[in-house]
Amino acid sequence: MDGHENEQPRRDRAGDTPGARGRRFAPLRRAAAVSRRTGRHPGVRRIAVAVAVLAVTLAGVLAGVVAGGQVGTDIGPFRAKLSVAPATNGGTTIDIPPLGALQLDSHDGPTHLTVELGALEQSRVEALIEDPASLNRATQSAVDEVREGVLRLGLRTIGSAVLAALVLALLVFRDTRRAAWAGGLALLITAGSLGTAAATLRPQAIEEPRYEGLLVNAPAIVGDVRRIANDYTRYAEQLQRLIGNVTQLYTTVSALPVFEQQPGTTRVLHISDMHLNPAAWQLIRTVVEQFAIDVVIDTGDITDWGSEPEASYVGSISLLRKPYVYIRGNHDSGRTAAAVAQQPNAIVLDNATTTVAGLTIGGIGDPRFTPDKSTSPAAGGLNPPTANELITNGEQLAATVRSSPRPVNIALVHDPAAAGPLSGTCPLVLAGHTHQRRVEKLPEVPGQQPTTLMVEGSTGGAGLRGLEGEQPTPLSMTVLYFDQQQLLQAYDDITVGGTGQAQVNLERTVVTQPTAGPPAPTTPTPTR
Repeated sequence: MDGHENEQPRRDRAGDTPGARGRRFAPLRRAAAVSRRTGRHPGVRRIAVAVAVLAVTLAGVLAGVVAGGQVGTDIGPFRAKLSVAPATNGGTTIDIPPLGALQLDSHDGPTHLTVELGALEQSRVEALIEDPASLNRATQSAVDEVREGVLRLGLRTIGSAVLAALVLALLVFRDTRRAAWAGGLALLITAGSLGTAAATLRPQAIEEPRYEGLLVNAPAIVGDVRRIANDYTRYAEQLQRLIGNVTQLYTTVSALPVFEQQPGTTRVLHISDMHLNPAAWQLIRTVVEQFAIDVVIDTGDITDWGSEPEASYVGSISLLRKPYVYIRGNHDSGRTAAAVAQQPNAIVLDNATTTVAGLTIGGIGDPRFTPDKSTSPAAGGLNPPTANELITNGEQLAATVRSSPRPVNIALVHDPAAAGPLSGTCPLVLAGHTHQRRVEKLPEVPGQQPTTLMVEGSTGGAGLRGLEGEQPTPLSMTVLYFDQQQLLQAYDDITVGGTGQAQVNLERTVVTQPTAGPPAPTTPTPTR
């Protein structure tokens, strides 16, 4: 045998063989190699640091703009709020709550300007309207006030963005040199973005605004756009006209729906046949706020198919923060009615009465559940079983109204074909279903009070069905005014152009209460 056959591998003091020791320290050797390579390529490290500084700077700029990119200023008779936000296409939004907004393609660059005109104080507006010289001075100074406000907004935005970037860089890097780089880069980015907006400013953009929201004849707010010139002087004159017209419009609209000469007026908003149109809720909220509505009445078809997923649509009822009286339509299921009943401000009537805001209201749900049908034919075209079913439905509610311990002021049915038996039981019946607004007298019952039937159009523009015709179905609702004796004094018919349109028309009818005969309406006054 070779003398080397029994020779054992040499071990170090830790008991490791050379091979094991090599495997044990391999990760450290690889890390050292990477470190040596990085040291030989300092450019890689610089790029990594630059990318990190840029990322921190952008985050700081974004936080600074969101936190500090807004200022308050006076523009004519308005207290306005100016704000700037990052965007991809620039532009300006002029918010005129609660009427809506104007969208202007005013500039390019990564910044979007928003001008929100605050609500006017009634006394201040009246003073301006009564004193033409004061109104003229206010409108003439509006251009300078806008210029000053935008300048202050730019300086505040730059300062806020740079400060936020500095603080964030110090927290992340804990290095004053890198923080200084971040601050300088933030100054360059913010000033460059605002400078791009100023360099690409298009004053003539006000010639082609896009209108959004509840704007009553929006072009009247801006004035005659055909007379707008391209130079800044004409733009300034147009801005003055904007301020003056909006001031007068606010005065007209705010005074129109309120009967101040009759204290205790109760305002009821009648809606019907929303058919899942999400745009309807924004319109309803605006009208509820602008017209100081006391009670909202919904005569059914809030959904299309009455399915469980549709139940979430009724969640917006609670946002109205007003009593919401509802009856089921033929598109609404029992599940739909249950979802409405879960809203804290909702009252679901099904052959029952309730008293809200001094008004006693009786209502009954539609006896049918036919979500596959849109509207019923005219009363004369109903098949006998359906007609009998609706008449029986009306008779059930009539019996409930007659037995009510308090006189019923308003009765609710979904289909107007069920209203006949209610004649003489109460002064007013509200209905929907047909998607066509109409007002008529029910055939009088000898010895009984006359009864008026008011059928609402579709507040949801018939939903998707409203897009099937050549013209979209308009969105409609009615504001009813009742005096302290719970008698109808007037009503405002509000009609908004069909889905995708923003034209709004408001017509007022003042109701007289003769001893005999139908109410005599005044000539409707459109707000055009």
